[in-house]
Amino acid sequence: MKIDNALLETWKPRALALLRIVTAYLFMAHGTAKLFGIPHIKMFDGLQLASLVGLAGALEVFGGALLLIGLFTRPVAFVLSGFMAVAYFMAHASQGHALLPILNQGELAVLYSFLFLYFVFAGAGAWSVDSIRFGATPHLARSAS
Repeated sequence: MKIDNALLETWKPRALALLRIVTAYLFMAHGTAKLFGIPHIKMFDGLQLASLVGLAGALEVFGGALLLIGLFTRPVAFVLSGFMAVAYFMAHASQGHALLPILNQGELAVLYSFLFLYFVFAGAGAWSVDSIRFGATPHLARSAS
């Protein structure tokens, strides 16, 4: 099967945008569960906003929203990557098996950390406020911040 590289290059910024949008949407659900109880997760009942978990929820909701629309993608992704790395080492690696996230339920934290790190370097892709701000055409949007 012959792969059309021109077609792949055309769709690359759109695929990046889809990855950014889906990642942000899923990430925001963690924050909305913590801050707004939607979806309801019992362990977040009575959460104090002025706590580490409350701060995490705010970063998840507001950072996720910025990523969702592709605004300030690189700096937001940088902050969220570090946040998820810290979350992994505080909440998961401290339970043991630091090099085996499957054993300490830290796989999502590690995956989010590296996805966000990727967005630092890749940018927002197509369909983003950043691509509009920097005047990138859809096929060049992958270089926008």
